[in-house]
Amino acid sequence: MKKIEAIIKPFKLDDVKQALSDIGLQGMTITEVKGYGRQKGHKEIYRGAEYLVDFIPKIKIEIAVAADRVDEVLETIQKSANTGKIGDGKIFVMSLEQIIRVRTGETGLEAI
Repeated sequence: MKKIEAIIKPFKLDDVKQALSDIGLQGMTITEVKGYGRQKGHKEIYRGAEYLVDFIPKIKIEIAVAADRVDEVLETIQKSANTGKIGDGKIFVMSLEQIIRVRTGETGLEAI
């Protein structure tokens, strides 16, 4: 089992959600986050004063999947979140030791 975390631009969330739904993915967790990478933020002007916005609003998607579906999910996220511009985001893949569904006590793949 693997956990996939994707950091994407907020306006791409609906595209990614629809694409993942189209391949039969059943669930995900979404969090509004802020951060920066190579993008390094941007400058804005407010009431005539210029200031640097260090942290850019992003969306973090967390998904637990069976190991054999990882490549399919990664490709789906990458294609649907891509704008071709800086700041499109990153995808991280981590191993999951165990998953337990709280309501039923199911474990492992059945809990996904």
